[in-house]
Amino acid sequence: MPFSPPSERALQPFQRDELDEALEKASMKDNKTVIIAVVNKAYVEGEVVPNMLDLFLEGFWAGENTRELVNHLMIVAVDQTAYDRCRFRGLHCYRLVTDGVDIMGEKVFMSKDFINMMWSRTLFLTDILKKGYNFIFTDTDVVWLRNPFTVLTTNKTRHFDIQFSTDNFNGNSSFGSNPINTGFYFVKSNNKTISLFEKWYGLKDNSTGFKEQDVLQKMIWQGKLKKMGIRARFLDTRYFSGFCQDSRDVRSVVTVHSNCCRYISAKVADLRRVLHDWGQFKVAPANVTRSLRWSPHVECVKSWRRNNVENGTMT
Repeated sequence: MPFSPPSERALQPFQRDELDEALEKASMKDNKTVIIAVVNKAYVEGEVVPNMLDLFLEGFWAGENTRELVNHLMIVAVDQTAYDRCRFRGLHCYRLVTDGVDIMGEKVFMSKDFINMMWSRTLFLTDILKKGYNFIFTDTDVVWLRNPFTVLTTNKTRHFDIQFSTDNFNGNSSFGSNPINTGFYFVKSNNKTISLFEKWYGLKDNSTGFKEQDVLQKMIWQGKLKKMGIRARFLDTRYFSGFCQDSRDVRSVVTVHSNCCRYISAKVADLRRVLHDWGQFKVAPANVTRSLRWSPHVECVKSWRRNNVENGTMT
């Protein structure tokens, strides 16, 4: 059945037995929580070795108390190649068919196809919430080094409806000026979050040229989440790190996101350095870990220079 955008008036739940089955298999039975990642052909094959999906999964094997989380990971494949590779790896897989949106191949940051892909993702996640499932959405360019639920579901944090990773953390987890990153966030399914996602997607047609993250960020700045009674938390990059702002403490870091980077090849190269650094940390004596630092994100820095060259703004 094709994946068709809803009317402007309402978002109707998708009637898909396949999705219900995939969610039921992958979710945590006690709280209906699932980890969701979306992949296409560019993320499961190509000239880059290992590919992005392989590297993403390697992080779960290398991390602390993360291996069992793969049992609750649902890979959403948007083309047949990605779906076949997911099935080959023995993962929980769901084949998402889209109508009128090209989401095969690599989508360069802020290209038209990239923006369309992000909005399609938002619509799909709206349906997940409507089916009663909580989720962590994670891009596959996020390496999981520790179990994030130990930070996201403590007695102090379990009351939040939504928890966003940030590109740069300003020191205040409740202050809406933190620049969010929808490449990693945790959402509870309730009437408030469903309404938020409906309103968010409903702004798509009046937001030409803006990715879905920009639109949600504006909603936060305008105080719309607070007006809806949504309790939002903005995650400290000390724990949920990224290339935009490295974690200050390798002893505490939970995830590392290759944000502020444009191409898959660059992301893979620099995330491999992250996993190498992580391996060094795990074998280092306790008195040495304080001095450990992440390797420079060399290829991701170059990716922006490459973009300038291709656009004729750098010689």
